[in-house]
Amino acid sequence: MKKQETALIIIDMQRGMADPKSGRRNNPDAEENIRQLLAAWRAAGRPVVHVRHMSRSPASVFWPGQPGNEFQEKLLPLVSEYVVEKNVTDAFVNTGLERWLHVRGIKELVIVGVSTNMSVEATVRSAGNLGFNTTVVADACFSFDRLDFLGKPQTAEEVHINALSNLQGEYATVLNTAVLLD
Repeated sequence: MKKQETALIIIDMQRGMADPKSGRRNNPDAEENIRQLLAAWRAAGRPVVHVRHMSRSPASVFWPGQPGNEFQEKLLPLVSEYVVEKNVTDAFVNTGLERWLHVRGIKELVIVGVSTNMSVEATVRSAGNLGFNTTVVADACFSFDRLDFLGKPQTAEEVHINALSNLQGEYATVLNTAVLLD
């Protein structure tokens, strides 16, 4: 991957993701893997994009002005890094992200964050459809337990693997942190 053509996109790594309301999750080392990737991108002078979910629901932990809406301390954006604020799962919808990437000649994306089956999957699908060469870092993303549409419980691990399976090949390449940094 060429330095100027590959952006790291970190999705929704906000304090609210640690709120007990979110439920049980998988990949307890995801934040550390994201931190390692962020450090590598910064050291190489590659572009970094931080995505923040700005909920439209006052009851949400991501409602603007609430502590849960703030970025996690270890993953705070630098002044030089681009911050995208979104109101829906897809970071490309009504945010200017696509234009920002095109203006800079960025054609390759590495996407990490949360949750794998929601904002990560939605953003990766759009990235693939828009022609970006996209990589998802499996161990730098996580999901939460949830019920499927039939009401059957699905573990965070199952939800995570299903989302990655939906993306692999058609929209992105799925790798782990160690492979990407190697």
